Amino acid sequence: MARKLIVNDKWEIPAERLRLTFARSGGPGGQNVNKVNSKAVLRWSLAESADSGDLPSGVLQRFRGRYGNRVNQDGEVVISADESRDQGANVRAAYSRLRQMILSVAQPPRTRRATRPTRGAVERRLKSKQRQSEKKQRRRPPRSDD
Repeated sequence: MARKLIVNDKWEIPAERLRLTFARSGGPGGQNVNKVNSKAVLRWSLAESADSGDLPSGVLQRFRGRYGNRVNQDGEVVISADESRDQGANVRAAYSRLRQMILSVAQPPRTRRATRPTRGAVERRLKSKQRQSEKKQRRRPPRSDD
């Protein structure tokens, strides 16, 4: 059974929206690797969280924008962790990964403030363009005025 995920002091995802399953993990593990389900697969129902208001809609929109490729056809985010041989460590890693993903989109991106180039920058750019133009003019053959 999955436990609730506490994202920060304001937000939490209830256990009903999370589903935790286990599978056999690849990689090293000796004789144990083929008989122990140490890989943790955490599924978060994004659609249900949107309907119930677990997280603000802006956070969910940014999550879909950044991690939309991780959302399957059922509207679930699937996170698997199999770094460790220990099932508990993999569960903690999966929860931590989901929490970090949500926190990474928690803050809305800053709006860009339009700036103008300084007078010195404009003068340097124009002077550089003038030098380039003169350099190219010197390469041309002399004009004959016939």
